[in-house]
Amino acid sequence: MPRNNSYSHPLPFPILIGDIGGTNARFSILIDVYAEPKEFPIIQTADFATIDEAIQAGVLDKTSVQPRAAILAIAGPIRGEEIPLTNCPWVVRPKAMIKGLGLEEILIVNDFEAQALAIASLTEEHREPIGNGNEGMTASKVVLGPGTGLGVAGLIHAEHTWIPVPGEGGHVDVGPRSERDRAIFPHLEPIEGRISAEQLLCGRGMVNIYQAICKADGKPQTFRDPAEISSAGLAGRDAAAAETLSLFSTYLGRVAGDLALIFMARGGVYLAGGISQKILPALRRPEFRAAFEDKAPHSAMLRAIPTYVVTHPMAALAGLASYARTPSRFGLGTEGRRWKG
Repeated sequence: MPRNNSYSHPLPFPILIGDIGGTNARFSILIDVYAEPKEFPIIQTADFATIDEAIQAGVLDKTSVQPRAAILAIAGPIRGEEIPLTNCPWVVRPKAMIKGLGLEEILIVNDFEAQALAIASLTEEHREPIGNGNEGMTASKVVLGPGTGLGVAGLIHAEHTWIPVPGEGGHVDVGPRSERDRAIFPHLEPIEGRISAEQLLCGRGMVNIYQAICKADGKPQTFRDPAEISSAGLAGRDAAAAETLSLFSTYLGRVAGDLALIFMARGGVYLAGGISQKILPALRRPEFRAAFEDKAPHSAMLRAIPTYVVTHPMAALAGLASYARTPSRFGLGTEGRRWKG
């Protein structure tokens, strides 16, 4: 299989850009380096048996533009000729896709690599600052996104280049620190005997925290859905739901601060995903920044690092478009992930 190991060799325009998650798939087409991406309606992955059918019906049948290449961000590890998605039955088969959809090249990247590419150039219009921090520093960044799971990626700045670093940082261990934590943690649902960040900081994690609070206090569990918990907590209609949001913000701040230390992210820490946007009023309260900064002996350094909520509705697509326009700006490794017809 022909592969290209160059970071900066551009793909041919027009380029199909896709962000494929477990539930939704978002697509756009970038005509050339100067154009704004043409976006298409969001596709429900459950509506199509394969990704090829979804692209044909949801994109190609709705435009006269025939893409020559595709850059697809998927939620799952990228290995081999058949690439399954983690939370969706779709399997990406690049060779068959090139032939069936009339493409010349395909590049597959991790979904949080796309988020990292996006934060390299987010403007104030598409980010909401949380707390204090030094603005405008060109330095390494971190993005984490509580959603179906907890995605994490770094964005290292070196040699005038942005280098995305995907990983599985959502699965690091977390533990109790306060007396309230020690009362609640025995009631949290573990995964194979441990509490990972993702067991707390995602949709099901919010439910996990809420149920543990109710068990610790001997109270009935009124809610089963994270949207119900966040809504009731923000409105102050339920004490357990309100505490859930407070603890969710605290734990998110702790993990975000840890990641800021790991990557020395003086350029900022960015919270992506729908949950962060929905609970923005809770994140503006003191708990998130207090936990983020509580990193002795480096609390002073953390106080100087800005934190943001990403508000761009299509951040991953924007990140992929930035790469498609100027690949030389990014140190995105393509070996084993770029196929040619």
